[in-house]
Amino acid sequence: METAEFLQALETEGRLLATAAEEAGTDAKVPTCPEWQVRDLLRHTGAVHRWAAAFVAEQLTEGRPLVEPTDLDGSELIAWYRDSHRHLVGTLAGASPDVECFAFLPAPSPLAFWARRQAHETAVHRVDAESARGGVPATVTPEFATDGIDELLRGFHARPRSRVRTPQPRVLRIRTQDTGAVWTVRLSPEPPVTTRDASGEAECELSGPAEQLYLALWNRAPLPAATGDQALAALWRETSAI
Repeated sequence: METAEFLQALETEGRLLATAAEEAGTDAKVPTCPEWQVRDLLRHTGAVHRWAAAFVAEQLTEGRPLVEPTDLDGSELIAWYRDSHRHLVGTLAGASPDVECFAFLPAPSPLAFWARRQAHETAVHRVDAESARGGVPATVTPEFATDGIDELLRGFHARPRSRVRTPQPRVLRIRTQDTGAVWTVRLSPEPPVTTRDASGEAECELSGPAEQLYLALWNRAPLPAATGDQALAALWRETSAI
């Protein structure tokens, strides 16, 4: 996907998130994140939007802490979230393609990284807001979902902080039925190593439509039925939270 496509997804997902949060109310529980109420979701996601925008706008080359507001609530908090989202979209849309700034996953450029990362960040948290509101959730395209799976597997879980590990080498395969994408995840006492292929024998395979797998692998929906060793599917559910 291109940066412009991620920016369009980011704009859409943020608007949907704000609408669902407003309809749910900031006191509502978030079933997909049981420790949160909607106010926690908005404070976190809005702070992430402002944090990301600052790296690009100020061309910051080193990471800095995320600071969430603690005194905003109700309609004031919803308005603050909407402003945070607009600011992020505007910052990314107006940035030079060759802007140099901090990024924490491999990408063609820092701008490409932040557009992609914030699009998926917002989509996943939009699902959280809709779980609090109830009703029929919005959908994402199979291509967007496939990209989000790839970012999760080959980006986040390639980092040292991934807790998806096994005492002995094991192999998990993930396959989207609609886009034909396949990943082979090699587990060990070290961080997972994921390749975009179906090489070698897998002890467990998770397969399903891309959107279902996207939400399941981000722990926002049940995992699809697994073939092979069910313990590997359970291991993902228990240890993969970001």
